[in-house]
Amino acid sequence: MEKKIYYHDTDCGGVVYYGRYLNYLEEARTEYLENRGISVKAIAIQGFFFAVRSCNIVYKSPARYGDVLVCDAVLRDQTPAQIIFIQEIKQKNSGKLVAKAEVALVCLDNAFHPVAIPNQIKENLR
Repeated sequence: MEKKIYYHDTDCGGVVYYGRYLNYLEEARTEYLENRGISVKAIAIQGFFFAVRSCNIVYKSPARYGDVLVCDAVLRDQTPAQIIFIQEIKQKNSGKLVAKAEVALVCLDNAFHPVAIPNQIKENLR
């Protein structure tokens, strides 16, 4: 997915605030799921949701006001209750790596207990 950087994404120096990258990573994961027929809203109605269990992000170069970034998500691994993504954020024009991350999501029920990922979701992730 592409993300244009606006002033509200940056600090006073015009550089993207480090915490904003977490939003971009989440948006890319949501797009990944939706492109595979997995609606975050629909699974919530069914009583399931995914929560970030761990996130390891490495910042490689700054993004700035006006840049357009390309954010991706690739499924690296899947366990009975988790999905693990490798993600990258790059500058669209130069292809320069801005940040990379490994993010693990755990499937939870409405009581916040870990549960097995429903079969339909597992099938759509393949």
